[in-house]
Amino acid sequence: MKTEDSVAAGEIMITDTVWNPAEQEDAIAAIMTAMNVKREEIIDITVLKKGMTNRSFLFRCKGEAYIMRVPGEGTEQLINREEEYAVYQTLEGKGICDRVIYIDPKNGFKITRFYENTRVCDPLDPEDVRKCMKKLREFHERRLVVPHTFDLFGLIQHYEELWDGRPSAYADYAETKERVFSLRAYIESHVEERILTHIDAVPDNFLIFPNDQGGESIRLIDWEYAGMQDPHMDVAMFCIYALYDREHIEALIDAYFTEGCRPEIRIKIYCYIAACGLLWSNWCEYKRIFGLEFGDYTLGQYRYARDYYSIAMEEMERIG
Repeated sequence: MKTEDSVAAGEIMITDTVWNPAEQEDAIAAIMTAMNVKREEIIDITVLKKGMTNRSFLFRCKGEAYIMRVPGEGTEQLINREEEYAVYQTLEGKGICDRVIYIDPKNGFKITRFYENTRVCDPLDPEDVRKCMKKLREFHERRLVVPHTFDLFGLIQHYEELWDGRPSAYADYAETKERVFSLRAYIESHVEERILTHIDAVPDNFLIFPNDQGGESIRLIDWEYAGMQDPHMDVAMFCIYALYDREHIEALIDAYFTEGCRPEIRIKIYCYIAACGLLWSNWCEYKRIFGLEFGDYTLGQYRYARDYYSIAMEEMERIG
């Protein structure tokens, strides 16, 4: 999910969201403590557009720009902040993620450096996609390790349980869930390794900005869901957040697997598209309890669950 922990310069917009005054003061107090500054040194505070998970605001301090993330309502049920903290400890100094100034493993407050003159990946620009898949592959090839796992099927069930007995918005949910869970055996029989995986490697989380050599650098941001998993799940996540059609999905797989993708791995990615679609559909149904609606994104995720179950099964039958 897009979490707005960090944003590109072009994404900033004022929101009319009103924060609870106590919440604002808690965030400012955290900045003062973390950065060892006085209240009057925190200036030019600009509330950013509300993310799907968190609230964020831009501020300046001692001539530099930063972003403060404040976890949104209900996120304590979705994110383990101590696990997120462990991920950032593992990534520190490796040139993979954005620059984290401060992160609290208890309440999830996080301060990151704001990158000027930045943009995010355009999922419809083949060159952007190629560069971002190269970056993603390079990250995966480091084979980093953290103590915790991202449990895909366990979290699908967990998010459903968070509905607290409310029925799904989809009449065929039970059937769709059963079909998606039937793909689990195929997935697990084709997992080659489990390493640190971003999980939320969506176009908006690839931050692209000029470097000192006259080219561009890329950083992967927003590591809230990261954990040990099959790295090929990241390919599926990019596809479903971009709301790709089949043609774009095939092109993305080919951009990641420059050496060519074996048919059984391609089918596994179709399975992940179905399972991850159901995961985020259930996530969206939970967030609806708090009055948050995500429009076409929500329905799109559920359609991936239904459609790519069928596509995966058809391809399994085709290759025998």
